[in-house]
Amino acid sequence: MYFQQVAKQLTDLPLFESGLLYAGADNPQKVQRQLADWVRAGKVIQLRRGLYTLAAPYRSKPPHSYLIANQLVQGSYVSLQMALSHYGLIPEHVAVVTSVTTGRPGKWQNPYGRFSYQHIQPAFFFGFHYRQVTTTQWAYMATPEKALLDLIYLTPKAESAGYIQELRLQNLDQLDVDRLCSYVERADNAKLKRALPHILRVVEEELTEYEPL
Repeated sequence: MYFQQVAKQLTDLPLFESGLLYAGADNPQKVQRQLADWVRAGKVIQLRRGLYTLAAPYRSKPPHSYLIANQLVQGSYVSLQMALSHYGLIPEHVAVVTSVTTGRPGKWQNPYGRFSYQHIQPAFFFGFHYRQVTTTQWAYMATPEKALLDLIYLTPKAESAGYIQELRLQNLDQLDVDRLCSYVERADNAKLKRALPHILRVVEEELTEYEPL
């Protein structure tokens, strides 16, 4: 298997799995050895076992970090601080791509950044959409409302008015209050129910403060 031939076939794929190369191969072990050689040569970058991307000279566009996050742990979506920062709801720059999953929590690090995953119950695994993150790439990501609720749900004592204030929430016109309330009702979680009035108060204060004259 010649690398240039493989690179030409994969150049438009931001990520690929090793199984794609094994398909139809007469000798999968040989393909595996070649793939390992390409990684050592810097032609292919391994993100986790079985997940790869071509190195910069051989691919058309780099994979977006949110897409990588989805694929590192399948059955996850970007949420928490990273999603809140993406939507401009918090002022901080977030260095770690934060996600939630119904699987095991964990952390990954590779040349494209740091990735963390927190566990949530299957009943709370909703409120995300398939969002376009580049002209050609899409990723699963929490809605603004769910990103905030995920953070409160997973952070100890985060339902307090003090914690909500410490988040320094901004651009709250992006929050759909009806959707936020429906998510809390669907989750049927006591902690989120206690947090909701504090969130609504912060939203009301900001929208009132910036109400056009």
